[in-house]
Amino acid sequence: MSTPTESSEETRLQRLQDILASGAVREATRLLRSLAPAEIANMLESLPAGEREIIWNLVDEEQDGQILLLVTDEVRAALIRHMDNAEVLAATANLDLDDLADLVQQLPSAITAEVMDALDDQRRKRLEAVLSYSEDTAGGLMNLDTVTVRPEVTLDVVLRYLRRLGDNVPSDTDKLFVVNRDDSYLGVLRLSQLVSRNPEDTVAEAMSLNMQPIRADLPTTEVARRFEAYDILSAPVVDDEGHLLGRITVDDVIDVIREEGEHQFMGRAGLSEEEDMFAPVLASTRRRALWLGINLATAFLASWVIGQFEETLSKVVALAVLMPIVASMGGIAGSQTLTLAIRGIALGQLSSKNVRALLLKELAVGSLNSLIWAVVVAVIAGAWFQSTAIAVLIAAAITINMVFAAVTGSVLPLLLERVGIDPALAGSVLLTTVTDVVGFFAFLGLASLFLV
Repeated sequence: MSTPTESSEETRLQRLQDILASGAVREATRLLRSLAPAEIANMLESLPAGEREIIWNLVDEEQDGQILLLVTDEVRAALIRHMDNAEVLAATANLDLDDLADLVQQLPSAITAEVMDALDDQRRKRLEAVLSYSEDTAGGLMNLDTVTVRPEVTLDVVLRYLRRLGDNVPSDTDKLFVVNRDDSYLGVLRLSQLVSRNPEDTVAEAMSLNMQPIRADLPTTEVARRFEAYDILSAPVVDDEGHLLGRITVDDVIDVIREEGEHQFMGRAGLSEEEDMFAPVLASTRRRALWLGINLATAFLASWVIGQFEETLSKVVALAVLMPIVASMGGIAGSQTLTLAIRGIALGQLSSKNVRALLLKELAVGSLNSLIWAVVVAVIAGAWFQSTAIAVLIAAAITINMVFAAVTGSVLPLLLERVGIDPALAGSVLLTTVTDVVGFFAFLGLASLFLV
């Protein structure tokens, strides 16, 4: 069931496509001007390449920078290819430094050099400071625009200072950062304390010391977990010596969480979260071919196992009918454990220290579930083929495969991560191979021993 927001976006998209089909350019321009950058970005991602280019040319140039930040990497690259250098420079002119840092890393090197040259010295140095950190760390995520105060000044002085700053106070400011003369981070002064306490109190008397700063090299996934755990709107970022570098706000963290969720979801199909739905055919074919090839190789492995029991299958036709059940039950059981383990890794809850506890728990769950469903399948199969031997055989095979699947699903993500392979991308393919091979081998192997 679609939400009202989803329905309205679909309606606007259909209306825009109808307007384009009718050639009413002015009406399309008016519609685009009524939309926020995020809505336009979503529309651009929802349009085929030809219509996307037309709409991009109609977008207000003042919104170009924000829209480029919001679309996926592939869509952004396609849009930039249709822009000249002057247009790209104009799009970056009014962006905040943290947003500019995100965009600059996606631009061709020649355009990046022009963007850097167009900045004044102070802004260029600050941008270079952000770019010195990896984009998947707190340093790459932070915004350098902060308001700092000294502990010895009074709250009245701080209030007058903020009034003087006026519109230059960074958006989403919920706290001020307290630093000493060396810019070492000391604590935070919440705006609620600033406006509620006696103006004659000093910052040192009103400040809070319980907010731990975030180190610049902390991974963004860990930053997101900290924001969630402590329910904070912004947090200070410091270097190794404790000097304040900038701040991270909750809107940046939401982007990290969304990207991580898309990565996990798309990774199950071997796709990137930046995949363009309307990417060129050859580009999409090339990317997907790798995982199709890997899947084919694993399918041949499972087929080879079946081929080793050709004589057994020719004698007992019921085995060919029931064989997919064994593989399917193992696949589902393993997938449940695999998903749990990948989620644990993503949230920092699973490591080599506690994997044994997860393994024992999933082994117990897999064993209990295997016994329950082995009995159910055995009763159905026995009644279907009027054979107690087949009933016992498939029950044993399902038990073996589901238990093995639970073990594999628990351990495989950590093993893949240790060798530098993303579990979200490779886990499901490898798990399917294991459960197919083990399931077929157990079922047909037991049949060869006891049935034929």
